[in-house]
Amino acid sequence: MREDNQSSTFNFILLGVSGQQEEEDVFFILFLFIYPITLIGNLLIILAIRFDVHLHNPMYFLLASLSFVDIFFSSVTIPKMLANHLLGTTAISFGGCLTQMCFMLALGNTDSYILAAMAYDRAVAITRPLHYTTIMSPRTCVLLVIGSWVVGNANAFPHTLLTASLSFCGNQEVANFYCDIASLLKLSCSDIHFNVKMMYLGAAVFSVPLLCIIISYVRVFSTVLRVPSTKGVLKALSTCGSHLTVVSLYYGTVMGMYFRPLTSYSLKDAVITVMYIAVTPMLNPFIYSLRNRDMKTALRKLFSSRIFS
Repeated sequence: MREDNQSSTFNFILLGVSGQQEEEDVFFILFLFIYPITLIGNLLIILAIRFDVHLHNPMYFLLASLSFVDIFFSSVTIPKMLANHLLGTTAISFGGCLTQMCFMLALGNTDSYILAAMAYDRAVAITRPLHYTTIMSPRTCVLLVIGSWVVGNANAFPHTLLTASLSFCGNQEVANFYCDIASLLKLSCSDIHFNVKMMYLGAAVFSVPLLCIIISYVRVFSTVLRVPSTKGVLKALSTCGSHLTVVSLYYGTVMGMYFRPLTSYSLKDAVITVMYIAVTPMLNPFIYSLRNRDMKTALRKLFSSRIFS
């Protein structure tokens, strides 16, 4: 395949989650169940926060921002997978593949930086409660979210441009149900040494929020341990427990997928991607609402005033 007309004629073949038709049918039903729940759950979180004045504070503003990103994060890949299954095709164009990869990288990075902003918010609330409203001002919250989007996109565009410049002249089968950077680099017949170095640099940028989260929670628990009361410990754990659960699910699966040599990637790893692309965004609303009395109250108000009135 010549590089000059590659973008207009070249298609990739998405092998799916397992590559086996029977198992793909099962995953189709699973995604058909997960995707609407993800959209509805995260949208309800946004609406509940928007219409309940008691939730107009930094913690819930950041949570609404996370739900907003999760809606788009799931929508980049799952609808394409569902459409391909219904149409009986596995093809995706070269341009479509690069677009999907770019959005996945941008939204994945944005997600991680918003999670770090949420950890910083909890750290300030527990370690410096008297200065909380001053430090976490509306302007600071907006800047944290905007900064997350800027860094996310800045970390995605170079990888997209570098991948677009590669030649793909042999195997067209992407070992996943979406176009991810690792699978595409393995298919290229160009020299990818620089691309691989940039991929690991991007992984380092992606890891910066995790370091910030760890530092934030070290500060949180060091403060809590100095409180001579078990109530202080329980309050901190109840405040931070939901966030720690989400962070563990997200980073645990992402690191299991990308923090290893490129040569070790295979189709079996696609199952891991299901966790952070589909399952984690679906679970986030449940994790944050079921363990949060204020959120449950806001959701009840939303249903009673907006749906049943």
